Amino acid sequence: MFGKSFFFYDLETSGLNPRTDRVMQFAGQRVDMDLNPIGEPVNLLVKMTEDALPSPSAIAVTKITPQQTLRDGISEKEFADFINEKIFTPDTVTVGYNTVRFDDEFMRALLWRNFYDAYEWEWKDGRSRWDMLDVVRLTRALRPDGINWPFTEDGKPTNRLELLTKLNGLSHEHAHDALSDVYATIAVAKMIREKQPKLFEYLFKMREKNAVKKLVNLDNKQPFVYASGRYSSEHNKTTVAFPLTSGRNGNVLVFDLRYNLEELVDDKYYPIVKELCFNKCPAVAPISVLENGGWEKIGLDKETVEKNLEILNKHPEFAEQMRLKNEEEKEFPKALEPEAALYDGFLNDRDRIKVAAVRNAEPNKLADFHPGFDDERLPELLLHYKGRNFPETLSENENIRWKEYKKARLERQAPKFLVELQNVYEKDEYIAEELKLYFESLFDTDY
Repeated sequence: MFGKSFFFYDLETSGLNPRTDRVMQFAGQRVDMDLNPIGEPVNLLVKMTEDALPSPSAIAVTKITPQQTLRDGISEKEFADFINEKIFTPDTVTVGYNTVRFDDEFMRALLWRNFYDAYEWEWKDGRSRWDMLDVVRLTRALRPDGINWPFTEDGKPTNRLELLTKLNGLSHEHAHDALSDVYATIAVAKMIREKQPKLFEYLFKMREKNAVKKLVNLDNKQPFVYASGRYSSEHNKTTVAFPLTSGRNGNVLVFDLRYNLEELVDDKYYPIVKELCFNKCPAVAPISVLENGGWEKIGLDKETVEKNLEILNKHPEFAEQMRLKNEEEKEFPKALEPEAALYDGFLNDRDRIKVAAVRNAEPNKLADFHPGFDDERLPELLLHYKGRNFPETLSENENIRWKEYKKARLERQAPKFLVELQNVYEKDEYIAEELKLYFESLFDTDY
C-alpha cells in the first residue's frame, strides 16, 4: 500500500502496566525512508473500557480524562481494526521513543484482547520495528559530536525526549501529548541521521534480530558494545558486554565486562548479568567502534576488559549458575484474567482460525457463536470481548458473569486508585474531580 516506510507512533495510556491498563490516545505519522511525511498524521482517542480504572497519577500527566475518551474516542475493537487495516501495513517499520519496551507491549495486549494476533504486526509481510531511544543512547556514547546533550539538574546525563529537543532547538510543543511526542521523535531521528549518518544506518540494519545474532552469539563469543537502559547513566548507558550463556526464549545472558567477577558478591550480579532480547532491537556494535577515542567516552579501556574477560573465563560454573537462576525466574506471574494472560502460551493452529472468525464476525452472529476453543483462556476472553464491545449479544447468564467480572476487577483496582486520587487533588483539582465522577459512575455509588 505504501511500500517501505516508517510509521512513528506514540501512546498515552491509563497507567504503566500493559497487562492491566488501557490505551487512551494513539498518534502517529508515516514517513518515507528519508523521513519525509507521507499523508496526514493520525491522532485519535480510544474509549476507556468499563472494566478498568485509570491510574490518577497517569491522568494527571496526560490530562486525558476517561470522559474525554468516551465522548470523542473510538472503541478498542474499532481501534484494533483500524491499525491493522491502515497502520501496520506490509513493509512498515514501526518506530518511536521507548516503544519497544512500553508502547509495543500495550499494542500486543490490546490486540490480544480484541482477538487479533499479538505479534504479526511486528514481523509479517516485511514489517519490522525499531526504537529511537537506544539509538540516542548509543549515539551519545559513541558519536556525540554535533548534538547538544542534556543533563539533569544534579548533573547526570539524561535522554528525556523533551530535554533533548529543547536543547537542540527542535519543535516539541506539548510533552506527553502523543502527536507532539511523535513529531519530536521524528525530529530527533532526522538530527541523528544528519549528524551521524553511518551510525544511524548501521543501527537501522541492526534492528533485525538475525543481524544481532551474527554479532552476539554463543557459538563465537566475542565482546561487543552494548547500550541499555539497565546500565549506568554515568557511562552513557553503554558498556562492553560478553555473551555468557543461554537465556529464556532463545535469548542470551550477557556479562558486563566493566566488572571483575571475583570482586562481586552474590546480590550484585544483576544488572551485571542481563538478558539481551534479540527481538527488542538492542543497540549493539562491534568493539572496533571504540577505536579513536571511544573507550574514553564510556569510561573503559582494553586492559580492564581483557583482564575481566580472562577472570570470567576461569569460572565456567558462574555461567551455569546464572542460566539456572534465569530459568527459575518467570517473567510474568500467572494472570488472574485472560486479558493479562497473553504470555502464558501460544495458540495452536485450530484456535488461530477460530480467533480470526471471532474478530470478523458481525455482532448479530456473536450471540450464538461458541467456537469450542482448545485454549482455556479464550472462552472467558470471548465473554469479556462481547461484554466490552457488543453487550447486546450476551445471554442472560453471560450478562450476569460479565457484571460479576467487572465488579470484582474494579474492586481490586479501587484501593490503589483512591490513594492516588488523593495525591492528585493536591496537584490538579479539576482532573481529580473528573476522576472521582468517573469512579462513581462505574460503581454507581458514592464509594
